[in-house]
Amino acid sequence: MMKGEPWYLHFVLYAIIAVLVFVLIKVAYLDPNEVIEKEKYFKQESRLRMSNLRSAERLWQAKYGKFTDNLDSLITFVKTDKSVKQAMEGIDTVTKKSTNPFINLTSGLFEPDSLFFSPKSRQRYLVQVDTSEVADTVIDRRGRIVKIDKIRTIGQRYFISCPDGFGTIGDLRSDAMKNTASWE
Repeated sequence: MMKGEPWYLHFVLYAIIAVLVFVLIKVAYLDPNEVIEKEKYFKQESRLRMSNLRSAERLWQAKYGKFTDNLDSLITFVKTDKSVKQAMEGIDTVTKKSTNPFINLTSGLFEPDSLFFSPKSRQRYLVQVDTSEVADTVIDRRGRIVKIDKIRTIGQRYFISCPDGFGTIGDLRSDAMKNTASWE
């Protein structure tokens, strides 16, 4: 009669198989799902922040008549300006709904300091405004050029871009796309 292999050898082999099955499940299923959920959160959070930047740009434009590309000034404006505070605390008299133009973030209430950075890479959002120059020629009665007037217009359109590639808002060349988000 042949003697069988020792029981502890089978036990060690079964333990190794169990550990390998666990590692395989973790690597093939659990880790990718975690990465997908994080990426989904970053995408949603970044788009909410960019939508709030759009609202801030609209408020700035309503007050100053043009848009701004200075993110620091824009966020300071949101934090300190009385018209922004009134818009955030106001209630529409017809619909009885809040006139707050800002959207709550996935992590809770709207926070002006969140507008600086993308949640994934912690890099600043790119904010640009357009600059256009129009030349007007003044001609006297004899057909001679008297002078050329140049009118420079800054800030009639804006563009917001996420450094992580989660979308853009606005367009520097088209008025039709001025407040349009790439994901809408």
